[in-house]
Amino acid sequence: MLRRFVFAAVLPACALLAIWAETPASPFQLVILGDRTGETQPGVYPQVLQEATSAKPDFIVTVGDTIQGLNDRTAEAEWLEVRRMTDPYRRYPLYFAPGNHDIWSEASERLYRQYSRRPPHYCFDYRQAHFTVLDNSRSEELTASELAFLEEDLKAHEAQPLKFIVSHRPSWVVDVALRNPNFPLHRLAKRFRVQYVIAGHVHQMLHLDLEGVTYVSMASSGGHLRASKEYDKGWFFGYALVAVRGTDVDFRIHELKRPRGHGRVTRLADWGMLGLLPRGADQAATSGH
Repeated sequence: MLRRFVFAAVLPACALLAIWAETPASPFQLVILGDRTGETQPGVYPQVLQEATSAKPDFIVTVGDTIQGLNDRTAEAEWLEVRRMTDPYRRYPLYFAPGNHDIWSEASERLYRQYSRRPPHYCFDYRQAHFTVLDNSRSEELTASELAFLEEDLKAHEAQPLKFIVSHRPSWVVDVALRNPNFPLHRLAKRFRVQYVIAGHVHQMLHLDLEGVTYVSMASSGGHLRASKEYDKGWFFGYALVAVRGTDVDFRIHELKRPRGHGRVTRLADWGMLGLLPRGADQAATSGH
């Protein structure tokens, strides 16, 4: 069956992607991409797309910063460049989150809507999973209006057994690292039994858990490696391949193969708030050969 591509007609605020499902809980897999930009490194994103789609995922989710942006005069040309890169993979529905490099002005928001074919915040279902995409492109924190949208969305989809929240900035990272459960996003996630909260922005692979909610900061999919090129600190180019079977979710973190990596594959549980855990180091070393 034909699947709609990212540049097809605009879907409603909460799109139903489950139309291809055989049964509501049949297995599926998705790819999650980190930031493409933020001092874009040449050649990385095309390699990410090629390797990630080799697994034939059902769809792709990004955490934002798809264009370099920040300049209204060049933004449309940059979106057209993204279209050229993604066009060979049009069979895979692509769900964008807006990053600070994607939306910074009224004009850039119009272009984001036009080329992503999504509003800045929206949701979609795929079989037994519900995804809420939030917009914190112009704010370090989630605004009151974003939190209100999230609450109404989660309330309307409370029956879905799996729930993911995706945004660009990890506005939760300090609170989760300090084990503070009393911030609004976490209270909503816990109340509505959200399993995963996923972000990008810092270009570093991190994993934290708080009261049954798993928080993930994605590694870079093309943006520069900010602090170092130390793999075990979470600084590498890659993507996540996520397999869903019933309510079981298996995250595999893929480092790019040569020439931009060593092809190491780890599980989400191998990572912590400071990078690769000791138990994951052996697995990464073995899978890199």
